[in-house]
Amino acid sequence: MKSFFKFLVFTLTAVAVNCMYDSSDEVVELTDSNFDSRVTHSDSIWVVEFYAPWCGHCKSLAPEYKKAAKALKGTVKVGAVNCDDNKSSCGQYGIRGFPTIKIFGSKKTPVDYNGARNALGIIDSALAEAKTKAKDILSGGGSSSSSSGSKSSGKNEVVELTDANFDKLVLESDDVWLVEFFAPWCGHCKNLAPHWEKAAAELKGKVKLGALDATVHTTKASQYGIQGYPTIKFFPGGKKDRHSVQDYDGGRTSSDIVTWALDKYADSVPAPEIKELVGQTTYKECIEKPLCIFSFLPHILDCDSTCRNTYIKILQDLGDKYKQKLWGWVWMEAGAQTELESSLDIGGFGYPAMAVLNHKKAMYSVLKGSFTYEGISAYLRDISFGRGQTSQMKSTVPKIEEISGWDGKDGVLPEEEDIDLSDVELDDIKDEL
Repeated sequence: MKSFFKFLVFTLTAVAVNCMYDSSDEVVELTDSNFDSRVTHSDSIWVVEFYAPWCGHCKSLAPEYKKAAKALKGTVKVGAVNCDDNKSSCGQYGIRGFPTIKIFGSKKTPVDYNGARNALGIIDSALAEAKTKAKDILSGGGSSSSSSGSKSSGKNEVVELTDANFDKLVLESDDVWLVEFFAPWCGHCKNLAPHWEKAAAELKGKVKLGALDATVHTTKASQYGIQGYPTIKFFPGGKKDRHSVQDYDGGRTSSDIVTWALDKYADSVPAPEIKELVGQTTYKECIEKPLCIFSFLPHILDCDSTCRNTYIKILQDLGDKYKQKLWGWVWMEAGAQTELESSLDIGGFGYPAMAVLNHKKAMYSVLKGSFTYEGISAYLRDISFGRGQTSQMKSTVPKIEEISGWDGKDGVLPEEEDIDLSDVELDDIKDEL
């Protein structure tokens, strides 16, 4: 009997650990088996949190998320997916960090929630989506366009390719391309069309998506051995030849396409440049990235050129390791940007120091471990998984000083001023005293 009770306690404890919400909450537990029937096939608007039970940010969000669920009851449905146990649903929507919240108004094109992590922010965004959907229904809007030629109610980012323009637009450009070879009568092509268009919009500025009617433009279809529809080919950035073209082997939803394309895009992207923060332009370029990594290196008089270059080499190696994240990397000398240091709570741990900023959310995290390759790598790995302590930025618009960049040389102490005391009479000094 004792063994049974121990088993029961263990089981209940495991359930509590693995599930952030229970039946007393208004948050619906969503799984791989019920996600489509509850969310994507329903007429209701859903707010869905994708979380991991070990994620500190998810635990902090839970009380606010429960409040939002209770307030939205009867208006907008609120659910949560444990990504540790339901990898298919989380993979389908390209979940890479926790918590991620998506609002399913249009079920084919859920929108990411990037607002404040509190009940009021979630409620406001959910109700705004409900209002948008109601207006769309009232105006009779709704259908998506097709890469196989149907007309779109909105702007279509899919590029129409032909035998005549293919080489110039695809092969002779430095852009990364995904190209769909389709037939107008193909049912699978028609099913793919709205996902292809949505992916094209999400990938704008990174990967271009094109579509070629293989029944009309037979030269290119023959050149790439197209035998079935749809067939998707990947063309990497830079110089292209027939050996560099790859078959697309991902899923057929927009999130599958985006995830696959971004992975390929990141592979072709060179390691980021580790820039010195010398002014507002450098700062702005960095904070526009998903994350900006600030490194504060010791003053050149405390750490000579060899010392400084050693630290910069560590940052370069880490930039290469995490290049797929598309983060921004900058460094500066201690004391060069005092207002930024204050905003990121730098200074209490000495130099070198590091802080990672998500400017969109005005949240930052400070490195507490060692400024070594291993120490920083572990820190950044935790950041990418939503772990670690974060704080609200003290000033979202710190003053950035315009300074001269480092010349790569050792520091030089200022010359001491020679003072000629030959004309000073000691008796005069005594009289003054």
